[in-house]
Amino acid sequence: MKLHIAVLPGDGIGPEVTAQAVKVLKAIAMEFGHIFTFEYGLIGGAAIKKTGTALPEETLSICKKADTILFGAIGESKYNFDPDAKVRPEQGLLKLRKELDLFANIRPVIAYEDLLNHSPLKNKCIKDTDIIIYRELSAGIYYGAKTLSEDGQSASDICQYNRFEIERIAHLAFKAAQSRKRKLTLVDKANVLESSRLWRKVLLEIAPQYPNVTLDFYYIDNAAMQLILNPRQFDVILTENMFGDILSEEASVIVGSIGLLASASLGPKYAMFEPIHGAYSKATDKGIANPIASILSATMLLDHFGLLDEAALVRKAIDKSLKLHITTPDLNTKYDNISTSKVGDFIEDFINHPEETNLNFKNIHLGQSTII
Repeated sequence: MKLHIAVLPGDGIGPEVTAQAVKVLKAIAMEFGHIFTFEYGLIGGAAIKKTGTALPEETLSICKKADTILFGAIGESKYNFDPDAKVRPEQGLLKLRKELDLFANIRPVIAYEDLLNHSPLKNKCIKDTDIIIYRELSAGIYYGAKTLSEDGQSASDICQYNRFEIERIAHLAFKAAQSRKRKLTLVDKANVLESSRLWRKVLLEIAPQYPNVTLDFYYIDNAAMQLILNPRQFDVILTENMFGDILSEEASVIVGSIGLLASASLGPKYAMFEPIHGAYSKATDKGIANPIASILSATMLLDHFGLLDEAALVRKAIDKSLKLHITTPDLNTKYDNISTSKVGDFIEDFINHPEETNLNFKNIHLGQSTII
């Protein structure tokens, strides 16, 4: 298969982790005889520095010409302390989602057996957790009208949804539930918010089209608590933009590191794949950023194009890296010399030599003596 992939490394640790995902995709292309080409674009703080805008037209053009998009991370800490900044890195990502109509963000949350002890939650609570969060991505409070009074003493952000925006992601979530445990949970705040009541109304109207799926409802505050107390009760979670953003970040506690959570952002024509974590500027260029979420995002890219054997091999390589403790410091209590690039090198090597022994892998990638 030929794929032309737009690569937007972004800010902070974005370039480091994205480089590992590209490394893995190149290994897959070599191993399976595909042709993957990569074209890079600026976005976020990196783009502001060079062009004055968070999403240059050149980058948007690169994305529209590509078959798909691999995204890194966005954000710079200096903007967090400047509430008056007119141009912000995040504006680039929001505009990109809107321009490409990326309305459905899909975020798997899986508790890895080898990492249960890395979560602050009890093993018995999180073991076998397998959730997928469907977050509406192109509307809601992030895109609603924003006002600030002339005296700067009053501000507002409008959360607005129309029926079409709810229906199209609801159908995707119902179909996902059909192929899983047949349970769909809508998370909202319908006891207070009119927009949430519209979500409930639309879901109840659609539900009869999927008679084999059980639909239930949780208020966002209760859902946030239940996600920690008993995450296994959930299968597919559907929610609006801001609630989905918050819940999926919270879910990183279940898996032990936000560096393990990948996502796909899908629209009618375009698809983009990215880790859910931010730019984490403090870790930039220190070699400690966990690239697994970015590599898993590349795996979701492979899934999207029907390259299921290829995706399965990458997941097998990731499982092996976790089992052998070839991981960055956020997960590693056994070795202190595993960098971002070393994790990528290990997964690349596994793809090229999947039959090698565990001992050989450990010795090669830990820099120990060669095994005969």
